[in-house]
Amino acid sequence: MTKSKDGDPTTIRQLYGRRQGHALRDQQVELVEKLLPQIAVPTEGPVSSASLFGTDRPLHFEIGFGAGEHLASRADMLPDHGFIGCEPYLNGVVGALQHVRDSHLANVRLHMGNALDVLERIPDGALSFVYLLHPDPWPKARHAKRRFMNHGPVDMIAAKLKPGGEFRFGTDHPVYLEWACMIMNQRDEFDWLCKSPKDWKIRPGGWPETRYEAKARRQGHDVWYFRYQRKQTK
Repeated sequence: MTKSKDGDPTTIRQLYGRRQGHALRDQQVELVEKLLPQIAVPTEGPVSSASLFGTDRPLHFEIGFGAGEHLASRADMLPDHGFIGCEPYLNGVVGALQHVRDSHLANVRLHMGNALDVLERIPDGALSFVYLLHPDPWPKARHAKRRFMNHGPVDMIAAKLKPGGEFRFGTDHPVYLEWACMIMNQRDEFDWLCKSPKDWKIRPGGWPETRYEAKARRQGHDVWYFRYQRKQTK
């Protein structure tokens, strides 16, 4: 991993905010106790498609999957690919577990915790897709280093993506939009896949809607979509 310009990954190792909302029902507790251990990312050692799924297949990584609707939809859409989802919020993990159970998704692995703890254990150049969709904007200036979209984490994303791999970012928050554009415009490892305004104002095909996006639209917010391709290494 290249040295961070600023926003070192260690600055966002601390997870802020609550980790659980409403109390879980009995069936949800059962999912956490029985299904999660079966599909949890191991806590130690290298993380690869072969170690998780037994075969060498394209590997996707979602940072903060919310309730898992995007992760599950992509996994259902691409059953021959492998998907890793990371989310610190217990109720969100339960939502993803319900999707895995109901859709019989054998190609999903979950981590309840900080995405960086898993991302750093993935071999360089191993990921085909990385998703960062509607992250917490931390809109106050003094909290800017808490945002995942900082040079340190993006250094790691760039290292883990294979040449030609894709980093997808979405937000409905104008402060985060401005910040993310500033960060990505300073990067030279990515090509922005955009030819006209509609490419970042209209959700691309193969990009399932999340509940956060639907909520933002109901509230009258604009939503922006960004696709960045990892350049070929020299």
